Amino acid sequence: MTTIQAFILAIIEGITEFLPVSSTGHMILASSFFGIEHDEFTKLFTIVIQLGAILSVIVLYFKRFFQTFEFYFKILVGFIPAVILGLLFAKKIDALLENPVTVAVSLLIGGILLLKVDDWFGNSNETEITYPTAFKIGLFQCISMIPGVSRSGASIVGGMSQKLSRSAAAEFSFFLAVPTMFGATIKKCYDYYKDGFVLTHDQINFLIIGNIVAFIVALIAIKTFIGFISKNGFKVFGCYRIIAGITLLIFHFFVHSLTII
Repeated sequence: MTTIQAFILAIIEGITEFLPVSSTGHMILASSFFGIEHDEFTKLFTIVIQLGAILSVIVLYFKRFFQTFEFYFKILVGFIPAVILGLLFAKKIDALLENPVTVAVSLLIGGILLLKVDDWFGNSNETEITYPTAFKIGLFQCISMIPGVSRSGASIVGGMSQKLSRSAAAEFSFFLAVPTMFGATIKKCYDYYKDGFVLTHDQINFLIIGNIVAFIVALIAIKTFIGFISKNGFKVFGCYRIIAGITLLIFHFFVHSLTII
C-alpha cells in the first residue's frame, strides 16, 4: 500500500460508510483495482479506518449520546443480532469479503430494492424508536454481513419498514454503527494480534492518515445525506448501485481484471 492508496481508500470509506451503497463493497473494489486486495495489511486497514467514521457520528450527535440511558439500551438491543451472527459466521463472512462477484450481485439487487423502498415505506413521519423496533432494525442490519449489501442501507430500510421516517431511520442507523463498527474493529485487531501480525512504522502512519481522512469526509457525508434523503428519497442511490453492479460484472467476466499497475 502507498500513501496515495491509503488516502483514496479513506476517502471512499468516509463517503460510503453511512450511505446505502456499501462501504465494504466499495473498499473491496478499490483495493482490487489497486491490486492490493489480498494483502493482509489492506484487510486490516479497511476495518480500522472505520474508527474515524465512528468518531464523526459521535461528534455530530454529541448531545444525543448524553441524554438518557434508554438511548444506550435501545442501541444495545439493536446491536445484539450482529454480535450473535457475527461470531457464528465470522469465517464465512471473511471468505465472502474476497469475492467481487458477491459484491456486484449485492449491489445490483440492493439497487433494485432501493428504487422501490420509498414507495413501500416512504410516507411515515414517526420518530419514536421502541425496543422491538430497535431489535428488528438490528436483524435487518445483519443482512449487511453479505458484502455489497450496505450496513446503513439495510438498517435504514429496516427502520422505514417499522414506520420510521427516513431521517429517523437514518439517524438510528448511524447510532447503531458505533458499537457495530467498533466491535468489528476490535475483534479484527485482536485476531491479527493473536496471529502475530506486527505493524511497521509506515503502516501505523497509514492507519493514522486513514482515520483522519475518513473522519473528515464522513462528517461532510452524514450532514449532506440526511438533508438529501429527507427531500429526495433513495432512488438516486438505487440507480447508482445498479450501474455499479452491472459495471463490475462486465469488468469481471469480460475484462477479466480489476488491477492496474
